[in-house]
Amino acid sequence: MKLRQLALATTLAAAAAAGALTSTAAFAQAKEQFFPVLVYRTGAYAPNGVPFANGYVDYLKLTNARGGINGVKVSFEECETGYATDRGVECYERLKGKNGGATVFQPLSTGITFALTEKAPTDKIPLITAGYGRSESQDGMVFKWNFPLSGTYWVAADVLIQHIAKQEGGYDKLKGKKIALVYHDSPFGKEPIPLLQERAAMHGFQLSLLPVTHPGVEQKATWLQIRQNRPDYVLNWGWGVMNSTALKEAQATGYPREKMYGVWWAGAEPDVKDVGQGAKGYNAIMMQHGAEPNAAVVKEILDKVHAKGQGTGPKEEVGQVLYMRGLQAAMFAVEGVRAAQERFGKGKVVTGEQARWGYENLNLTQAKLDALGFKGVMRPISTSCADHMGASWARVHTWDGSKFVWSSDWYQADEQIIKPMVKNAADKYAAEKKLQRRTPADCQS
Repeated sequence: MKLRQLALATTLAAAAAAGALTSTAAFAQAKEQFFPVLVYRTGAYAPNGVPFANGYVDYLKLTNARGGINGVKVSFEECETGYATDRGVECYERLKGKNGGATVFQPLSTGITFALTEKAPTDKIPLITAGYGRSESQDGMVFKWNFPLSGTYWVAADVLIQHIAKQEGGYDKLKGKKIALVYHDSPFGKEPIPLLQERAAMHGFQLSLLPVTHPGVEQKATWLQIRQNRPDYVLNWGWGVMNSTALKEAQATGYPREKMYGVWWAGAEPDVKDVGQGAKGYNAIMMQHGAEPNAAVVKEILDKVHAKGQGTGPKEEVGQVLYMRGLQAAMFAVEGVRAAQERFGKGKVVTGEQARWGYENLNLTQAKLDALGFKGVMRPISTSCADHMGASWARVHTWDGSKFVWSSDWYQADEQIIKPMVKNAADKYAAEKKLQRRTPADCQS
């Protein structure tokens, strides 16, 4: 009998210990803010996807090295999409409920963004699409869960036309000019077309549309048309290998690289390094930052992450253009949670729905950006219920044969042109999906 009681006591003690361990693990897990990381480290777009992913993850590691978000440590898990929409949706479904639930998703693909825009409202998980995605999702009164923070493709296209007009000596000088858009034949590549058509109607320039099939390695026919038509400017809306291919074709056909302007996904080191001097003069619009090797946040990552052997990728890429883009995107994700904690409790893990409120009430002042190590890198960003973008500043940089250098002052997109386009497109989306615009009361939720 005593042996039986002893065995029972031992079993109960073991169960209690297991329960305590489970509770402790659950508690520890609950004290972490989970950030899914959609990446493409393989496939045709890997040369550009890898540095972005490395910057994103390094910033999350830096956040923990800084003590977390008001003490809340972050956790993350990568999922490989290969830049494919179906795989992106699979990653979303796999990660959305893990580790207490996803805080936010950053699709890193306009195609994946289109698909997840349908899912996010049901799952109550916000989407950050910094510099990509649906341009009309700036309208937070319709797109409650989408946040194209710091810029859309309409912003990029508008600023490029502003810059070209300045180079020509005024908008009146654009009349009769020929501008060709060489674009990735995907939702990403098609995004700037409505804005460029609007500007063409306003200023009288001829716009030609030249789609390039994924992944963009075959552009002979495209550049034959360019050689025949000799446009005054070529806009390159490319990604991955498409960009270096375009530059090599331009060199082969003798098209001047200084007359070529890329979107911000077509103006980084992987796009030009294999072309070198052949790409000299090539320009790209930048979503605020460029290569930032001297930024305080870069030095802090080298000190607190890489020096401790915890760097995600090679040390030499830290501070490069796409690394900074990933780092910036992660900073947005983290700071939205910090903003949410101001309302829902400092030092607490917030839900995706609460994080959404934070992204809608983001106020990254210059003082805050400077304190985070982004002095000289970015300008302030402030979102609202109506404006989920928060800033529309951009500038141009140029490849000098060995590095990118700034070649313009700051530009701000023309809201008198963009806002009506955003509202019209958002209203059309709302009508198609049978959505009502948000009320003032909903803006407080």
